[in-house]
Amino acid sequence: MKTENIWASSPYSRFLDFIKPEANRYAILIDLIEKFKLNCSVIPIEQNRHIFIFPPGQKPLRASGGSFPFNGQSPYLLCAHYDRAEGSPGANDNSIALFHLLNAAASLIARGAKNWLIVFTDKEELKAGEKFEDQGSYSLAKKIIEWGLGKAKIFIFDCCGAGEVFIISTTTDRILKDSSRPNIARIKKTVSSLRDHALLTADNLRLDNILLAPTPFSDDVGFLHAGLASQTITMLPSAEAAKYESLLRGQPDFADKIISGKIKSPEEKRNLPESWKILNSASDSHLRLTPQYFDRVVRFMVELCIL
Repeated sequence: MKTENIWASSPYSRFLDFIKPEANRYAILIDLIEKFKLNCSVIPIEQNRHIFIFPPGQKPLRASGGSFPFNGQSPYLLCAHYDRAEGSPGANDNSIALFHLLNAAASLIARGAKNWLIVFTDKEELKAGEKFEDQGSYSLAKKIIEWGLGKAKIFIFDCCGAGEVFIISTTTDRILKDSSRPNIARIKKTVSSLRDHALLTADNLRLDNILLAPTPFSDDVGFLHAGLASQTITMLPSAEAAKYESLLRGQPDFADKIISGKIKSPEEKRNLPESWKILNSASDSHLRLTPQYFDRVVRFMVELCIL
Protein backbone atom coordinates (compact mmCIF):
# COMPACT_ATOMS: atom_id res chain seq x y z
CA MET A 1 0.00 0.00 0.00
CA LYS A 2 1.36 3.41 -0.93
CA THR A 3 1.65 5.57 2.15
CA GLU A 4 0.04 8.57 0.47
CA ASN A 5 -3.16 6.52 0.28
CA ILE A 6 -3.11 5.39 3.91
CA TRP A 7 -5.95 7.73 4.93
CA ALA A 8 -8.19 6.11 2.32
CA SER A 9 -7.56 2.57 3.55
CA SER A 10 -9.48 0.69 6.23
CA PRO A 11 -9.52 1.37 9.16
CA TYR A 12 -7.43 4.53 8.70
CA SER A 13 -10.15 6.07 6.51
CA ARG A 14 -11.89 7.09 9.78
CA PHE A 15 -8.71 8.46 11.35
CA LEU A 16 -9.07 12.08 10.25
CA ASP A 17 -12.64 12.10 11.61
CA PHE A 18 -11.39 10.55 14.85
CA ILE A 19 -8.94 13.39 15.56
CA LYS A 20 -11.38 16.24 14.86
CA PRO A 21 -12.09 18.46 17.90
CA GLU A 22 -15.79 17.54 17.96
CA ALA A 23 -15.28 13.81 17.37
CA ASN A 24 -17.13 11.27 19.48
CA ARG A 25 -14.12 9.00 19.71
CA TYR A 26 -15.93 6.28 21.62
CA ALA A 27 -18.73 6.10 19.03
CA ILE A 28 -16.27 5.96 16.11
CA LEU A 29 -14.36 3.10 17.74
CA ILE A 30 -17.55 1.14 18.37
CA ASP A 31 -18.63 1.71 14.76
CA LEU A 32 -15.28 0.45 13.45
CA ILE A 33 -15.40 -2.58 15.73
CA GLU A 34 -18.86 -3.43 14.43
CA LYS A 35 -17.76 -2.99 10.81
CA PHE A 36 -14.79 -5.29 11.45
CA LYS A 37 -17.25 -7.74 13.11
CA LEU A 38 -14.99 -8.01 16.14
CA ASN A 39 -15.99 -9.76 19.36
CA CYS A 40 -16.39 -6.84 21.76
CA SER A 41 -17.56 -5.89 25.26
CA VAL A 42 -17.68 -2.43 26.84
CA ILE A 43 -16.96 -2.56 30.58
CA PRO A 44 -17.67 0.58 32.62
CA ILE A 45 -15.45 0.97 35.69
CA GLU A 46 -15.70 4.09 37.87
CA GLN A 47 -17.29 6.20 35.11
CA ASN A 48 -14.68 5.07 32.56
CA ARG A 49 -15.65 2.94 29.57
CA HIS A 50 -13.02 0.36 28.62
CA ILE A 51 -13.47 -1.44 25.31
CA PHE A 52 -12.46 -5.13 25.21
CA ILE A 53 -11.90 -7.05 21.98
CA PHE A 54 -11.73 -10.85 22.25
CA PRO A 55 -10.81 -13.59 19.75
CA PRO A 56 -13.76 -15.19 17.95
CA GLY A 57 -15.47 -17.86 20.02
CA GLN A 58 -14.62 -16.32 23.38
CA LYS A 59 -17.70 -15.38 25.36
CA PRO A 60 -17.39 -11.64 26.06
CA LEU A 61 -17.65 -10.45 29.64
CA ARG A 62 -20.90 -8.74 30.54
CA ALA A 63 -20.89 -5.49 32.45
CA SER A 64 -23.07 -7.21 35.05
CA GLY A 65 -20.31 -9.72 35.77
CA GLY A 66 -19.75 -13.39 35.17
CA SER A 67 -16.67 -15.45 34.48
CA PHE A 68 -13.99 -13.58 32.58
CA PRO A 69 -12.47 -15.25 29.50
CA PHE A 70 -8.93 -16.52 30.17
CA ASN A 71 -9.60 -16.71 33.93
CA GLY A 72 -6.43 -18.03 35.56
CA GLN A 73 -4.53 -18.01 32.25
CA SER A 74 -1.88 -15.68 30.85
CA PRO A 75 -3.04 -14.30 27.50
CA TYR A 76 -1.37 -11.43 25.70
CA LEU A 77 -3.21 -8.23 26.59
CA LEU A 78 -2.53 -5.35 24.18
CA CYS A 79 -3.64 -1.92 25.43
CA ALA A 80 -3.93 1.62 24.09
CA HIS A 81 -5.81 4.57 25.57
CA TYR A 82 -8.45 6.33 23.51
CA ASP A 83 -8.84 9.55 25.49
CA ARG A 84 -6.84 12.64 24.55
CA ALA A 85 -5.76 15.88 26.17
CA GLU A 86 -8.21 18.74 25.80
CA GLY A 87 -7.34 21.02 22.89
CA SER A 88 -5.18 18.44 21.11
CA PRO A 89 -6.08 16.38 18.04
CA GLY A 90 -4.27 13.53 19.78
CA ALA A 91 -3.06 12.03 16.51
CA ASN A 92 0.03 10.38 17.98
CA ASP A 93 -1.16 10.47 21.60
CA ASN A 94 -2.82 8.11 21.25
CA SER A 95 -5.17 7.80 18.30
CA ILE A 96 -2.87 6.02 15.88
CA ALA A 97 -2.14 3.11 18.25
CA LEU A 98 -5.86 2.33 18.38
CA PHE A 99 -6.07 2.03 14.61
CA HIS A 100 -2.92 -0.11 14.54
CA LEU A 101 -4.54 -2.43 17.08
CA LEU A 102 -7.71 -2.72 14.98
CA ASN A 103 -5.50 -3.85 12.10
CA ALA A 104 -3.65 -6.19 14.44
CA ALA A 105 -6.94 -7.74 15.63
CA ALA A 106 -7.93 -8.51 12.04
CA SER A 107 -4.52 -10.09 11.37
CA LEU A 108 -4.60 -12.16 14.56
CA ILE A 109 -8.03 -13.50 13.63
CA ALA A 110 -6.90 -14.27 10.08
CA ARG A 111 -3.96 -16.24 11.49
CA GLY A 112 -6.16 -18.18 13.90
CA ALA A 113 -4.48 -16.84 17.04
CA LYS A 114 -6.52 -17.39 20.22
CA ASN A 115 -4.41 -16.33 23.22
CA TRP A 116 -4.92 -12.57 23.09
CA LEU A 117 -7.24 -9.72 23.91
CA ILE A 118 -7.13 -6.02 23.15
CA VAL A 119 -8.26 -3.25 25.49
CA PHE A 120 -8.90 0.37 24.56
CA THR A 121 -8.55 2.12 27.90
CA ASP A 122 -10.29 5.27 29.07
CA LYS A 123 -8.80 8.16 31.07
CA GLU A 124 -5.07 7.83 30.67
CA GLU A 125 -4.58 11.59 30.55
CA LEU A 126 -4.44 13.25 33.96
CA LYS A 127 -5.55 16.77 34.75
CA ALA A 128 -3.80 19.14 37.13
CA GLY A 129 -4.06 17.89 40.69
CA GLU A 130 -4.92 14.31 39.76
CA LYS A 131 -2.78 11.35 40.86
CA PHE A 132 -1.88 8.12 39.11
CA GLU A 133 -4.58 6.38 41.12
CA ASP A 134 -7.05 8.52 39.16
CA GLN A 135 -6.00 6.89 35.90
CA GLY A 136 -8.51 4.57 34.32
CA SER A 137 -5.81 1.91 34.15
CA TYR A 138 -5.51 1.86 37.96
CA SER A 139 -9.11 0.80 38.62
CA LEU A 140 -9.04 -1.38 35.50
CA ALA A 141 -6.01 -3.25 36.86
CA LYS A 142 -7.80 -3.87 40.14
CA LYS A 143 -10.66 -5.46 38.17
CA ILE A 144 -8.29 -7.47 35.98
CA ILE A 145 -6.79 -9.03 39.10
CA GLU A 146 -10.27 -9.65 40.51
CA TRP A 147 -11.28 -11.36 37.24
CA GLY A 148 -8.41 -13.85 37.58
CA LEU A 149 -6.34 -12.24 34.84
CA GLY A 150 -3.40 -11.17 36.99
CA LYS A 151 -1.00 -13.34 34.96
CA ALA A 152 -1.80 -11.64 31.66
CA LYS A 153 1.19 -10.49 29.62
CA ILE A 154 0.38 -6.78 29.25
CA PHE A 155 1.85 -4.62 26.49
CA ILE A 156 0.90 -0.95 26.21
CA PHE A 157 1.15 0.97 22.95
CA ASP A 158 1.37 4.74 23.20
CA CYS A 159 2.55 7.32 20.64
CA CYS A 160 3.32 4.72 17.96
CA GLY A 161 2.80 6.82 14.86
CA ALA A 162 5.97 8.89 14.37
CA GLY A 163 9.33 7.37 13.51
CA GLU A 164 10.92 3.98 12.89
CA VAL A 165 12.73 3.34 16.20
CA PHE A 166 10.92 1.12 18.70
CA ILE A 167 11.40 2.48 22.21
CA ILE A 168 11.07 -0.34 24.74
CA SER A 169 10.27 1.65 27.86
CA THR A 170 12.32 1.21 31.03
CA THR A 171 10.16 3.59 33.05
CA THR A 172 8.94 0.90 35.44
CA ASP A 173 12.53 -0.07 36.26
CA ARG A 174 13.25 3.39 37.61
CA ILE A 175 9.97 3.48 39.53
CA LEU A 176 10.66 0.08 41.08
CA LYS A 177 14.35 0.54 41.89
CA ASP A 178 13.74 1.90 45.42
CA SER A 179 10.38 0.23 46.03
CA SER A 180 9.84 -1.79 49.21
CA ARG A 181 6.44 -3.27 48.36
CA PRO A 182 6.07 -6.96 49.30
CA ASN A 183 5.56 -8.27 45.76
CA ILE A 184 8.42 -6.28 44.24
CA ALA A 185 10.45 -9.35 43.24
CA ARG A 186 7.51 -10.84 41.32
CA ILE A 187 6.77 -7.58 39.52
CA LYS A 188 10.42 -7.08 38.54
CA LYS A 189 10.58 -10.64 37.23
CA THR A 190 7.43 -10.10 35.15
CA VAL A 191 8.71 -6.80 33.74
CA SER A 192 11.96 -8.48 32.75
CA SER A 193 10.06 -11.33 31.06
CA LEU A 194 7.84 -8.93 29.11
CA ARG A 195 10.84 -6.94 27.95
CA ASP A 196 12.69 -10.06 26.86
CA HIS A 197 9.63 -11.12 24.86
CA ALA A 198 9.43 -7.72 23.16
CA LEU A 199 13.12 -7.89 22.24
CA LEU A 200 12.79 -11.44 20.94
CA THR A 201 9.78 -10.38 18.86
CA ALA A 202 11.78 -7.53 17.34
CA ASP A 203 14.63 -9.93 16.60
CA ASN A 204 12.29 -12.40 14.88
CA LEU A 205 10.99 -9.59 12.69
CA ARG A 206 14.56 -8.43 12.03
CA LEU A 207 13.84 -5.02 13.47
CA ASP A 208 17.18 -3.48 14.37
CA ASN A 209 16.01 0.02 15.31
CA ILE A 210 15.45 -0.67 19.01
CA LEU A 211 16.21 1.50 22.04
CA LEU A 212 15.73 0.65 25.70
CA ALA A 213 14.98 3.95 27.45
CA PRO A 214 12.64 5.67 29.91
CA THR A 215 9.51 7.22 28.41
CA PRO A 216 6.79 9.59 29.66
CA PHE A 217 4.17 7.88 31.81
CA SER A 218 1.36 5.96 30.18
CA ASP A 219 -1.18 3.42 31.44
CA ASP A 220 1.82 1.48 32.75
CA VAL A 221 2.02 3.66 35.87
CA GLY A 222 -1.65 3.15 36.77
CA PHE A 223 -1.24 -0.60 36.28
CA LEU A 224 1.92 -0.64 38.36
CA HIS A 225 0.36 1.24 41.29
CA ALA A 226 -2.41 -1.37 41.28
CA GLY A 227 0.11 -4.23 41.34
CA LEU A 228 0.27 -5.25 37.66
CA ALA A 229 3.44 -5.25 35.59
CA SER A 230 3.30 -4.14 31.96
CA GLN A 231 5.62 -3.15 29.13
CA THR A 232 5.13 0.07 27.20
CA ILE A 233 6.17 0.40 23.55
CA THR A 234 6.46 3.74 21.78
CA MET A 235 8.20 5.09 18.67
CA LEU A 236 10.60 7.90 17.78
CA PRO A 237 12.28 9.06 14.57
CA SER A 238 15.87 7.81 14.39
CA ALA A 239 17.47 11.26 14.73
CA GLU A 240 15.41 12.02 17.85
CA ALA A 241 16.12 8.61 19.35
CA ALA A 242 19.88 9.00 18.82
CA LYS A 243 19.88 12.45 20.39
CA TYR A 244 17.81 11.22 23.34
CA GLU A 245 20.12 8.23 23.90
CA SER A 246 23.13 10.56 23.92
CA LEU A 247 21.41 12.90 26.37
CA LEU A 248 20.68 10.06 28.81
CA ARG A 249 24.31 8.97 28.75
CA GLY A 250 25.41 12.48 29.71
CA GLN A 251 22.51 13.29 32.07
CA PRO A 252 21.13 10.08 33.60
CA ASP A 253 18.96 12.04 36.05
CA PHE A 254 17.04 13.54 33.11
CA ALA A 255 15.11 10.27 32.89
CA ASP A 256 13.70 10.73 36.40
CA LYS A 257 12.47 14.20 35.45
CA ILE A 258 10.68 12.80 32.42
CA ILE A 259 9.00 10.08 34.45
CA SER A 260 7.92 12.45 37.22
CA GLY A 261 6.77 15.15 34.79
CA LYS A 262 9.22 17.68 36.25
CA ILE A 263 10.56 18.96 32.96
CA LYS A 264 9.92 22.66 33.58
CA SER A 265 12.76 24.93 32.46
CA PRO A 266 13.07 26.03 28.80
CA GLU A 267 16.48 24.33 28.58
CA GLU A 268 15.11 21.03 29.84
CA LYS A 269 12.18 21.20 27.44
CA ARG A 270 14.56 21.81 24.55
CA ASN A 271 16.26 18.50 25.39
CA LEU A 272 13.06 16.51 24.94
CA PRO A 273 12.61 14.61 21.66
CA GLU A 274 10.61 16.82 19.32
CA SER A 275 7.86 14.21 19.06
CA TRP A 276 7.34 14.41 22.83
CA LYS A 277 7.41 18.21 22.99
CA ILE A 278 4.20 18.46 21.00
CA LEU A 279 2.21 15.83 22.92
CA ASN A 280 -1.03 17.16 24.44
CA SER A 281 -0.83 20.19 22.16
CA ALA A 282 -2.57 21.43 19.03
CA SER A 283 0.53 20.39 17.04
CA ASP A 284 -0.11 16.68 17.58
CA SER A 285 -1.77 16.28 14.17
CA HIS A 286 -1.68 13.63 11.45
CA LEU A 287 0.90 15.72 9.58
CA ARG A 288 3.52 14.67 12.15
CA LEU A 289 2.92 10.96 11.57
CA THR A 290 5.01 8.64 9.40
CA PRO A 291 2.67 6.20 7.60
CA GLN A 292 5.58 4.43 5.90
CA TYR A 293 6.29 2.72 9.23
CA PHE A 294 2.73 1.84 10.26
CA ASP A 295 2.90 -1.68 8.90
CA ARG A 296 5.94 -2.66 10.95
CA VAL A 297 4.19 -1.53 14.15
CA VAL A 298 1.16 -3.68 13.31
CA ARG A 299 3.39 -6.66 12.50
CA PHE A 300 5.15 -6.21 15.84
CA MET A 301 1.80 -6.19 17.69
CA VAL A 302 0.71 -9.38 15.94
CA GLU A 303 4.03 -11.19 16.36
CA LEU A 304 4.00 -10.49 20.10
CA CYS A 305 0.93 -12.74 20.37
CA ILE A 306 2.12 -15.38 17.89
CA LEU A 307 5.66 -15.99 19.11
